[in-house]
Amino acid sequence: MKAVAYQKSLPISDPKSLQDVDLPDPVAGARDLLVEVKAISVNPADTKIRSSSQPADGQWGILGWDAVGVVRAVGVEVSLFKPGDRVWYAGAINRPGANAELHVVDERIAALAPRTLSDSQAAALPLTGITAWEMLFDRLGVERGAASRGKSLLVIGAAGGVGSILVQLARRLTELTVVGTASRAETASWVRDLGAHEVIDHSRSLVDEYKRLGLPAPEYVVSLTQTHQHFAAIAELIAPQGKFGLIDDPAAGSIEIGKLKRKSVSLHWELMFTRSMFATVDMVEQHKLLTEIARLVDSGELKTTVGEHFGRINADNLKRAHALLESGKARGKIVLGAGPRQ
Repeated sequence: MKAVAYQKSLPISDPKSLQDVDLPDPVAGARDLLVEVKAISVNPADTKIRSSSQPADGQWGILGWDAVGVVRAVGVEVSLFKPGDRVWYAGAINRPGANAELHVVDERIAALAPRTLSDSQAAALPLTGITAWEMLFDRLGVERGAASRGKSLLVIGAAGGVGSILVQLARRLTELTVVGTASRAETASWVRDLGAHEVIDHSRSLVDEYKRLGLPAPEYVVSLTQTHQHFAAIAELIAPQGKFGLIDDPAAGSIEIGKLKRKSVSLHWELMFTRSMFATVDMVEQHKLLTEIARLVDSGELKTTVGEHFGRINADNLKRAHALLESGKARGKIVLGAGPRQ
């Protein structure tokens, strides 16, 4: 099969940072689906792994943890899918990624793709949708519907991939007041269009922005990027007994967790790969939540978060995507397809 892969952790500007290669076709295990990949999207996880972790000598590493495709074969113990099904998923970080013609994925973390979206439109949502859902409902314990009325959520980095779906989920499924952050006019407009009640500028003091608008202290704060820069403000802003969630990787010593103690604030990490990496007993919950997200998309309650379509899945286009993500200027998700605009 054709794939885009790498052997050394190199700057994305290096010609060998990502390469077009031919590799053996993967083989499905007992609970696996063999999927013909139709579209993918690119996530910060791809750039982080490429730049910090490399395969064993002589081996090729395939990135890519968002895919839409058609099931070509199933393992002997598969019960949820059949050949010909169109599926979407985010895969497992401890297995080869989906930047390839063929990919294998455990059926428990895949679901039928939304009928109303193209392959590329759908590929924008699995990883970020799972991350946002697990953060909001599993980690922070936000209650759906009217039970959340009167409380508020601050989303730092709301214009990115996770933020773009988190804002939508919070608006459609809860009655939280949603405040998102963005630092440019176009990203602020994007966040408002997704449903945020208020948008503030994270390039300024978050404390001052809250004071300027007269906003109440948020019971929930989710930091999706640059947590170390905003942590002092988060500790000052968050309501007593609030809940703070994050997904990025602050360097050791860059945040002072003790600042949360006075307010009895709880801290929650979210990594959507945890269930697949440890084969947890509730691993099938990702199948269930992706099924629910697909239903919400098809009913018109959620929309795709595609920001850019970079054409075919190949090394040159993936390098462009990695470079844009590393610039910090991406809006929404970058997608690529098996065809020029698939």
